Amino acid sequence: MKSSGQPTINDVARIAGVSKKTVSRVINRSPLLNQATREKVEAVIAELAYVPNPQARALALRRNFLLGLIHDNPNAQMVLNFQEGVLDAIQGTEFALVVRPVDRHSPSLFDDIRQFIEQQRLYGVMILPPLSENDALAALFRELGCNYVRMGSAPLDDAAHLVQSNDRQAVRDAVAYLVTQGHTRIGLVQGPDGFRSAAERELGWHDAMEAAGLPHGPDLMARGNYTFETGRDAGGKLIDAAQPPSAIFASNDVMAAGVLHAARGRGLDVPQDLSIVGFDDTAIATAIWPPLTTVRWPIRTMARSAALKLIDPEAASGEQSLFPTDFIARASVAPRQV
Repeated sequence: MKSSGQPTINDVARIAGVSKKTVSRVINRSPLLNQATREKVEAVIAELAYVPNPQARALALRRNFLLGLIHDNPNAQMVLNFQEGVLDAIQGTEFALVVRPVDRHSPSLFDDIRQFIEQQRLYGVMILPPLSENDALAALFRELGCNYVRMGSAPLDDAAHLVQSNDRQAVRDAVAYLVTQGHTRIGLVQGPDGFRSAAERELGWHDAMEAAGLPHGPDLMARGNYTFETGRDAGGKLIDAAQPPSAIFASNDVMAAGVLHAARGRGLDVPQDLSIVGFDDTAIATAIWPPLTTVRWPIRTMARSAALKLIDPEAASGEQSLFPTDFIARASVAPRQV
């Protein structure tokens, strides 16, 4: 069955009765192929002793088998979880991940990103919020011919270039749960200015409070920056108010841990004196005591999908773009004490 000379990808495709693209998907171990096709192509590859040349393929494509992750996000755990999801997707393939933190306030931001993409000859790029919310960046990727996927808390792009969560609805449901527990003054630790996720989560809090006919003015709000320290300070501000809340929703788990620290420092019992809810369901949610009631944000699943959309856009066309969250009830919430 072997052809004369060094076998090529064309030989594999012809003998297996598939397209070159399908052979490429098998070589790259795309999880989007059916098993029968994979086994048929792998059998031909073994029979021909075909060895793909990644350097030659990269040269022909004029790009490397590198996926870029660009972020300016203070939530280190969120970035780590996203990286793990990408690594899930590229495990066993020729692809590798390159992470590039940037400063979104830098006047050279666009030049820096352009240089990064051109120097690395990226196969595709993933962008985390709040950078992902910048439409001009998406235009830059299109100009450079670099495929991209944006992560967001609201619709930012078409399905091929987006992985999105439903933050507003998720927070609305989480705060509504606090209302069912008898809480009528529910504080909000906001996320940072300029983050769509922070805005969506704040809107969810407003929605739930308004639907319940409860107060939701600025005296029940304090700004954080998705960090432990800002969560602690914002939580302390709410707790020390003339009319403190009996429950606080913090816009991420790290800030919720800071709220817990502030409460404990003031001699309060959680959840008997103060109920706390977070957002993300990262590792810290179960590392603190009491374990944190939170909204599970499927970051790792979203990241895996984002990487698959870059590796093989055609095969990944059926990949979802909206990833619903789950409410996780734990011990940091109790009925309001009267």
